[in-house]
Amino acid sequence: MPKDHLNTVFKGALILSISSLVAKILSAVYRIPLQNMVGNTGFYVYQQIYPLYGIGMTFALNGFPNFISKLVAEQPDETSKSLIARRAFHILSGLSLVVFFGLQLGATWIAAHMGDVNLAPIISAVAWMFVFMPWLATGRGYYQGKFLMGPTAVSQLIEQVVRVAIIIMAAYFSVRLGWDNYRMGTWAMSSAPLAAICSSLIFTAFGLRYLLAPAPAPTHPLPSYRKLTKRFVIEGGTLCLVAAVVILLQLVDSFTVMRGLVHQGQLPEVAKALKGVYDRGQPLVQLGLVVATAFSATLLPALTDALAKRQPIEFKRQTQAMVHVSLALSMAATVGLVALMPQINRLLFGSLEGTTALRIYIISILFAALITTYTSVLQSLNEYTAMIIGIIAGLATKVLANYIFVVHYGINGASAVTVLSLAVMFAVMWLGSPEDLQQVLLESGYLIKLLALSAVMGIVVILSCHQITALVGPILANTRGMAGIITVIGVLIGVLVFVAGAVYARLFMIREWLVLPYGKRLIKAVAKGKEHHS
Repeated sequence: MPKDHLNTVFKGALILSISSLVAKILSAVYRIPLQNMVGNTGFYVYQQIYPLYGIGMTFALNGFPNFISKLVAEQPDETSKSLIARRAFHILSGLSLVVFFGLQLGATWIAAHMGDVNLAPIISAVAWMFVFMPWLATGRGYYQGKFLMGPTAVSQLIEQVVRVAIIIMAAYFSVRLGWDNYRMGTWAMSSAPLAAICSSLIFTAFGLRYLLAPAPAPTHPLPSYRKLTKRFVIEGGTLCLVAAVVILLQLVDSFTVMRGLVHQGQLPEVAKALKGVYDRGQPLVQLGLVVATAFSATLLPALTDALAKRQPIEFKRQTQAMVHVSLALSMAATVGLVALMPQINRLLFGSLEGTTALRIYIISILFAALITTYTSVLQSLNEYTAMIIGIIAGLATKVLANYIFVVHYGINGASAVTVLSLAVMFAVMWLGSPEDLQQVLLESGYLIKLLALSAVMGIVVILSCHQITALVGPILANTRGMAGIITVIGVLIGVLVFVAGAVYARLFMIREWLVLPYGKRLIKAVAKGKEHHS
């Protein structure tokens, strides 16, 4: 790969990574004020239908654009690139219309199986976003296939900003005008198609020129619609499945948690509120995953470069660094959030309801981060079998066990099954990955050091929080303001203990420190300290 072309790829990957990071933070953060404004039951109404939106955006943002970009990149000239994009648009249009009419006609049936027929109008509202999915996915995929990441990045940010703004406005007017929760939910989910329209405008010129104008004569043979559809189902479907892992687990929750709680003996209104409490875990897990995967993702271009240059030793080193950084950050985020959960729950959501369920749910960060990292490496190696089997095994675990666990253990059971499902997914992926990739977790006693360090950090944070609570008294400690102060102090203590322990135990190699914020400064400080003592 020429150096200039490689620099373009790296620059594009960086632009897309930054926009994805901002979009993910927005997607996680807005749900906290939403819950505060509309309460547990209102949050339940929104979250029940959110997985349908999430699956649609996974199709339009990650899965199909990545596959289409591969198709476009395979073509030898501009005419072939535009024609393959046109065919992809036709195939996706057929798929999206099937999904759209399925959701519209089946809205009442779906809502009934979720245990709440009042959700039907909200399902109908979100269905409209699938109409714009082919336009978005094809436009993003075409430009990514030409290594131009700017249009995808801009459309992604527009989509999130518009959607979040409409959701918060819907929540505000709901409180101000006294709307019921279902009317609020319908308006909030109408944000999905409206945001899709706005982000689609970025691809207007592309669409008018390449998708809707008369087709030019082909310069090279193109795959038939039949072969292309088959590739869409197998290759594109696999990419969508990988990208939508966590959302698919949430979809299972939408069909089982509410009904399981009612079967347990809870009144429907109580069950809705409890599902809303359980859903508090989703933005926390999203934020944890952003932290855990953002810095390790910066190593992906180096991984691509090592593969392109056929440097297996360098590829292994970069893979090791990626896995180690992701695991360490996800472990630190998981243990820190578990230790601080009572204070975080009080600070963000105004109560201690569901603290145990949230503590269990937070463990998802650890396995979800590992799954994200391993799938990135396996995709770069074109190893899909372990991924597909792992995801199917994990989803089967969730589908088979969730309802039973909810009936017996309530929302604690739903949290436990989510963690178990992700653990099954990762275990299958890890066992099915190449031996070198398996050994990355086990080399140099890394895992033992990390577990010991995380345990020490968690204990120190919990003891510190108990000490502050004892000093200020139980009444002041239960206020939202003091919960915020304790959380900030706990985070600072946790970071200091973890970083100091990582340095002392030599947890990271130099290349791994360099990925982290201020890693270079820390390496210099440690080196100066050694010189001073010698």
